[in-house]
Amino acid sequence: MSRILYGYYRSSAAYRVRIALNLKGLDYEHVSVNLKPGEDGQKQAEYVALNPQGRVPFFIDGDVKIAQSPAVLEYLEEVYPETPLLPEAAADRAFIRQIVNIIACDIHPLNNLSVLQRLKGDFSASDQDIAIWYHHWIKEGFQAIEKLSKNTSGEFLFGDDPTLADVYLLPQIWNAERFKTALDDFPTLLSIRDNANKLQAFIDAAPENQPDTPAI
Repeated sequence: MSRILYGYYRSSAAYRVRIALNLKGLDYEHVSVNLKPGEDGQKQAEYVALNPQGRVPFFIDGDVKIAQSPAVLEYLEEVYPETPLLPEAAADRAFIRQIVNIIACDIHPLNNLSVLQRLKGDFSASDQDIAIWYHHWIKEGFQAIEKLSKNTSGEFLFGDDPTLADVYLLPQIWNAERFKTALDDFPTLLSIRDNANKLQAFIDAAPENQPDTPAI
């Protein structure tokens, strides 16, 4: 198979790419990179030689090799335009990208595992400190998305079909719930989560359904 996705079941960035591939009906091979502390698959020489940043996801499509989920998702949208994840109008595309960037630029980087580990290891942050930090950025970003989507949402953030906004939202909600963030103030986002999780593309992309998900 020419398409290969290097990822980790719990990586929200890899989760995004899985959703997009599934929505577009694109088959791919999954290769697990174990990010668990002590395993550190992302630091192994073989993987770093492939992806110098040593993060996931990393996507291969024939001769094309791409790191960083936003770059992968834009590539998929341009090369595989069937089942588009961006609307036609420029203003509508800008609206979707606005939501995408709230998650990709303002929420996710501040709550990434490497940041949380640095807070704990270098600044002696307690587990409670880290929880407060994490919940703050989730709630700040979700408050904005909840308000922005009030007049655009249907079954999904922008109308009744999934877009890149939903591709980013679902993994971020999954992460928020994993870290026990209270989400009752975001009924629109929770409704969209419930709608998305009825679709097979989202179900198959979920962390609990990956080949490298640990057995309970």
